[in-house]
Amino acid sequence: MPITTYVFDAYGTLFDVNAAAAQAAQEPEHAALRDVWPALARDWRRKQLEYTWLRAVADRHCDFWQVTCDGLDWALAAQGIADSATRDRLLALYRELAAYPEVPTMLSALKDRGATTAILSNGSTDMLEAAVNSAGIGDLLDAVLSVDEVGIFKPSARVYDLVGARLNVPPQDVLFVSSNGWDAAGAAGYGFQTAWVNRAGDPVDRLYATPHHILPDLTTIPRFT
Repeated sequence: MPITTYVFDAYGTLFDVNAAAAQAAQEPEHAALRDVWPALARDWRRKQLEYTWLRAVADRHCDFWQVTCDGLDWALAAQGIADSATRDRLLALYRELAAYPEVPTMLSALKDRGATTAILSNGSTDMLEAAVNSAGIGDLLDAVLSVDEVGIFKPSARVYDLVGARLNVPPQDVLFVSSNGWDAAGAAGYGFQTAWVNRAGDPVDRLYATPHHILPDLTTIPRFT
């Protein structure tokens, strides 16, 4: 079956999750970040994801903003940074994350040929709205789907169910794209065609399914039909 619908994870896939720490580190008032921001960004993202998994397993759901704040607090503590102004600045910047450079052109190419495009994200509804608006890509998306609707984080099948329920499309007609290997694997196990955007060159996760395609970035997504 041809691909009719392209569904993207948001954070780390369309939006650069390292951008907040990188930008704050350039600002004189947050000089404590200057040498440690790569480690802080890495820890922040790792803990953010770990907390989604642990909350899903424990059936203790909260919105993604809470795990984003909690992950940042852990990362700041790991670096010995206790500056509330730096914390506030990082969180403010996270709501305005830059899209990767290839994103607008890639989405435009999909829309030009009549494809359906959507986001499916752990992000809360208000976070995703802010990110989409900041990146200026709202007119290139047909839907923005949040786990808020089902009260559990990916890779629960209940999250992937949102695509068919909202877009009226069978799984085999969907290309699901994520920068998270575990997410791409989860979507493949669900029945989507999948592409893992492996920007870091990481090994493939040893899970119950594997991504169908592994790409260095989003540039070639419009070639998948």
